[in-house]
Amino acid sequence: MSTSDSSAAPARASATGVAKKSGFRRRLRSGIGLVALIVLALIVSPRAPHGGLVFFSWEILRYLEAGFRDRNHLAGMTFVIITGGIDLSVGTILALASSVSALLVTTVTLPFSPGVAIFVAALAGVLSAGLVGLVNGLVVARWNLQPFVVTLATMIGIRGLARWLTGNTNIDLGFGSDLGSAFATAFSGKFVVVGSYVLLTVLSAALLSKTLFGRYARAIGDNEKAARYAGLPIVRMRILVYTLTAALAGYAGVLHAAQNHQGNPNSGVAYELDAIAAVVIGGTSLSGGSGSILGTVIGTLTMGVLTNMLRLKNIDTNLEMMLKAVIIVVAVWLQQSTRREA
Repeated sequence: MSTSDSSAAPARASATGVAKKSGFRRRLRSGIGLVALIVLALIVSPRAPHGGLVFFSWEILRYLEAGFRDRNHLAGMTFVIITGGIDLSVGTILALASSVSALLVTTVTLPFSPGVAIFVAALAGVLSAGLVGLVNGLVVARWNLQPFVVTLATMIGIRGLARWLTGNTNIDLGFGSDLGSAFATAFSGKFVVVGSYVLLTVLSAALLSKTLFGRYARAIGDNEKAARYAGLPIVRMRILVYTLTAALAGYAGVLHAAQNHQGNPNSGVAYELDAIAAVVIGGTSLSGGSGSILGTVIGTLTMGVLTNMLRLKNIDTNLEMMLKAVIIVVAVWLQQSTRREA
């Protein structure tokens, strides 16, 4: 080993240690913030007629469970932001997948058994979403355009596509015994909704922390120029990340259609903002290079607890939006202060 390599090794080790310590501090602060918010929610929670806290009622637990259906795309947003990108189109991609799946089980005669037809419809929704992500990744990586601009254009265009496909109407799945109702039943059960969220979270965490994919994602977000000099597959990684994010949003769209018993081309409005907020609150750096799936889970729970607490107190939704904006700003400020300390 040369002298330069010997001197560089401790520096790399030190930098890695600082990055890990900084990430731990961000997750710790997010966790403390979540605990404090839960305590506050318990304090202000009204009491149910039987004497217990409404915050712990079955209605609130069902609300939280329903929220899992729209949060399966958050892991993908974590990957995008870690690479230094952004995706503003996940909400409209969700609407597209919701509409495509609903159309297939209501207006198209699929030459399969009911079980296979339901699977094909769900797969079509996920694949249509993944195709949009593939286009996003190709344009961002090949044309070297700003992700903000590319995904903003996609957000607008895909909303129009979803409305065009459905004739700007909701596709009702019904509550009877037809294929649409069977589709809604299959993808709205607690086991599927909550189980898939947990499974995707675990797989995403393993992908980010235990594989070369995760290492490359962090390296690209931390210093893209250095990653290029190191020979990392930057173009391929960006394409994969945006495709993965869109596919997860598509699966969330399938669950959304099933639980609402309709494919709605106008659903998913502002979902991308909630996703970004949860990821940032969870400690993922908007400039890229650092973050974790665990942090995103904490951020998701924080947003859910905050929303429940405010609605239990009948707080105006406009004030709710303003408070969420303040929390995002505070989260970014804490990230910057942690980086300065490191």
